[in-house]
Amino acid sequence: MENATVLLVEDNADEEILTLRALKMSNIKNTVTVVHDGVDALDFLFCRKAYTDRDPQDVPRLILLASKLPKMDGPEVLRRLRADPRTQLLPVVILSSSKEEKELIEGYKSGANSCLRIPVDFTQYLEYIRQLSLYWLILNEVPPK
Repeated sequence: MENATVLLVEDNADEEILTLRALKMSNIKNTVTVVHDGVDALDFLFCRKAYTDRDPQDVPRLILLASKLPKMDGPEVLRRLRADPRTQLLPVVILSSSKEEKELIEGYKSGANSCLRIPVDFTQYLEYIRQLSLYWLILNEVPPK
């Protein structure tokens, strides 16, 4: 699914750069759209405000969602996605640098398909992103539209 979009929702510029670099180094050819807060993520997904011209049928193949975001945190974004029939089945992986168990539990309770703790070591992070991409973008079967 080379043409399928990946939506990266990340407010930390360093983690955004690392994730984009890891995807590129993993030979992921998918278009990656980046938004920087939870409200903007929902506007993108529901084609509101700055994204009204976006095709609502062009849904991301995968959403990489930071847990802690400005305006609206990742779990709240996820709860709103799961509550809407248009987005309730989208694959969402929460990315977090936190080691707090409660954050992991909240991610899953909110409807995350997977949670990934971002390692400090870039080589290890690169391998995490490579495996995550292989599974979610190539091996995983998405539900029909």
